[in-house]
Amino acid sequence: MPRGQKSKLRAREKRRQARERSQDLGPQTATFTTSTAAMSYMRSNEGTNEVQEMPRSSQNPTATEPFSRSPLGEKVFILVYYLLYKYQTKEPITKAGMLRNVIQIYRNYFHVIFRKASEHLELVFGLDIKEVDPNRHIYVLVNKLEPSYDGKLSRDSNVPETGLLMTVLGVIFTKGNCATEEQVWEVLNMMGLYPGRKHFIYGEPRKLITRDLVKENYLEYRQVVNSDPPRYEFLWGPRALAETSKMRVLEFLAKIHDTVPTAFPFYYEEALRDEEERAQARATARALIAAKASARSRAMASSSSHP
Repeated sequence: MPRGQKSKLRAREKRRQARERSQDLGPQTATFTTSTAAMSYMRSNEGTNEVQEMPRSSQNPTATEPFSRSPLGEKVFILVYYLLYKYQTKEPITKAGMLRNVIQIYRNYFHVIFRKASEHLELVFGLDIKEVDPNRHIYVLVNKLEPSYDGKLSRDSNVPETGLLMTVLGVIFTKGNCATEEQVWEVLNMMGLYPGRKHFIYGEPRKLITRDLVKENYLEYRQVVNSDPPRYEFLWGPRALAETSKMRVLEFLAKIHDTVPTAFPFYYEEALRDEEERAQARATARALIAAKASARSRAMASSSSHP
């Protein structure tokens, strides 16, 4: 075979292999078990107890695999933990650093790897990655809850727990705003979290959700009334009520399923009512503050006019 034809065949084969590697990063084969966990509680309560049909991403059996074992899938895995390390150490995140330390020979697939890693950071850890300097390609990780929650629950905790917290809040929301301990653990078990078994990211999960998150007022953990033997249940804590909302939690759950909140009409209607109530409460608070300020001004004016 002529040398030129051999070169063309080799180039064609390389292109084919490159395409196969990029396809390995499809949404069906490179997801955390969060998608499967969320399936158990995204149910329609509109008159039935049947499981609502899920979008395509949650129906594929391979969605339970942590990551594809392809080279690009491994790069996604490594990049996720590289970014978490930078978040913990508060070191700057740069595209140059990601290419040099993680991506390496797969630099042509940087955008694919970076996109998948960003999705995992959002769904599992509740972190958004934002570019703060487009010229030098510098990024920061931002917690999805309000700025007052920094993702660290104690002095020795360096891993953001927002994704886990949003998951538990989602279970509570979709179970009628009060979830039994069994219902919560049913979902967390699907994520590889078991009481008494230390997790490589979250530590001992029972301590985290029944003590740390409770102490931080993100969750309320109480005994079920008249239960014998004692059984326990979870509710949203006051800080969760203040720093997030049912709509934001629903958006989080919907994104896991690659869909939109309106795909779950029962919960969407409840989340809308919650948004309206919050808006009314804010308006009432503003009116009360304005009335007090006006009364104070009148009192000051009155006292100044009568020496």
